[in-house]
Amino acid sequence: MDPKVTGCLITCINNATRLVKAQQSAGKEYVAVVKLHQHVDKVKQVEKALLSLTGPVFQRPPLISAVKKELRVRTIYESKLLDYDEKRDMGIFWVSCEAGTYVRTLCVHIGYILGVGAHMQELRRVRSGALKEDETMVTMHDIKDAQWHYEKFGNENYLRRVIMPLEILLVQHPRIVVKDTSVNAICYGAQLMLPGVLRYESGIEVGREVVLMTTKGEAIAIAIASMTTSTIATCDHGIVARTKRVILERDVYERKWKLGPFAKKKEGLKAAGKLDKFGRVTDSTPEAWKLLFGEPDQATSVQAVADKLGVKKEPAAAAAVPKISKKTPAPVESEESEEEEKPKKKDEKKKEKEAKKEKKDKKEKKEKKSKKSKKQDSEEESD
Repeated sequence: MDPKVTGCLITCINNATRLVKAQQSAGKEYVAVVKLHQHVDKVKQVEKALLSLTGPVFQRPPLISAVKKELRVRTIYESKLLDYDEKRDMGIFWVSCEAGTYVRTLCVHIGYILGVGAHMQELRRVRSGALKEDETMVTMHDIKDAQWHYEKFGNENYLRRVIMPLEILLVQHPRIVVKDTSVNAICYGAQLMLPGVLRYESGIEVGREVVLMTTKGEAIAIAIASMTTSTIATCDHGIVARTKRVILERDVYERKWKLGPFAKKKEGLKAAGKLDKFGRVTDSTPEAWKLLFGEPDQATSVQAVADKLGVKKEPAAAAAVPKISKKTPAPVESEESEEEEKPKKKDEKKKEKEAKKEKKDKKEKKEKKSKKSKKQDSEEESD
């Protein structure tokens, strides 16, 4: 950070470095102290000067910065004058701006507008991307202490508090949960298609950045939505989101593409010459395939294609498959198998009959023994 500047600074390591540009586009917030070189009659003049610098602004980086000194445009989203001391001609203001905005230059421009000159006295960055001045922010001393605690005692709890998972930077994005079978394909750069969606959040709009995540909560990629929430809910086929930046490593999940029913059908059409070698539509491609997959950007459903082609569904009674009970064996088509099963059934019936007879005989024997014992007891009592 530049001299006289303190506050939030996101430090990314390993795979989290892939999110640096995404966090830069999220904007930053500052609280600055500006010092005017001369006295101003009214505080409202300072407020007006600050509000006039809202929106796109021309800026040239100051000499103290380590950036090439070229004129560029940066956007000031919002600004407020928090306090002003008329005795010392100093003011405190809050500003929300685009990444790369120099508040030091902004203070100089306030002095130009007021006609008295000004410079930045002190600056504090209170937000950078998704992180603010809250429990997520730690100091360099905390990092050093956490490392010492881990090396000394082998306890990583303090270290995990200091170094957070990269998903904390993506909490504000709408989420789409992806099936495990589609994760590795996205890691290799594939677009997210509707069959790979498991769950999705409400409020998704076309062109908005979304996070693709696994069922375990791991961030897979940042993508640009191609469908709204309502379109995802009503369609069967189409591109849901186009991958912008892959975060997860490849081959963490198993490779499962080209194993589904439509993928096998596609291979069959390619072998039959009805699709070219890249799987693109040709003149000989079936009309149903053209309507479903001819335009991947257009969301469609199987029912809509069936209605266009005039295909009617079979009645439920005709389409129903007879259920096979556990007790009765499944019907066998060949006569030989039926003949083999007949003697087996006869043998099983004989065995069951014999087992029943044995049980009856045992019961009768027990009953006879019990009767004899009773008679003997009665005879002894009479004697």
